Amino acid sequence: MAAAPGGAERYFTRWYKPGTRRARGGRGRGSGGHGFSQLQRNNYISFCRICVITLAEAHPLLQSGKTIKSINYQISANCSRLQNKVSGKSKRGAQFLTELAPLCRISSSDGEEYTIYSCIRGRLIEVNENILSNPAILQEKPSTEGYIAVVLPKFEESKSITQGLLTQKEYEEVLLKRLNSSS
Repeated sequence: MAAAPGGAERYFTRWYKPGTRRARGGRGRGSGGHGFSQLQRNNYISFCRICVITLAEAHPLLQSGKTIKSINYQISANCSRLQNKVSGKSKRGAQFLTELAPLCRISSSDGEEYTIYSCIRGRLIEVNENILSNPAILQEKPSTEGYIAVVLPKFEESKSITQGLLTQKEYEEVLLKRLNSSS
């Protein structure tokens, strides 16, 4: 008997943004070429889309042998995603993000650092502070409790945010092509 789908599978549609830059030892940037996953949910109360930013299954940080050393939401001297204070129905005070806005930086024990980007335009609703004190949850449950952030796109843009993103099948095809070209 097949297991019942979890909340992420039941209520969200998974979209992917393949990475383009490779991480380098010590000062690496980018997603390691493996990308990010975005879970998009219909919020039937306000008729807008909520996007949960997670690491894609093929991200190097989720591969065996990697250990997360630290997660840092301090983007620059003047910008910390932890300082995001949202209030009210219109989400006043939320930081506005572009597709290329960094959300956090994750360092692994082998010295590589990965910058995780928003991948979509919208308001930063929350960051997952739980992964700061328990980084292992990012690897153990990346699609649920190990999410990175929640972003709310503008209502007018909610239909177009999936342009430039890949479906699960398209993402798997990209990974297969990369695997075949590297062997």
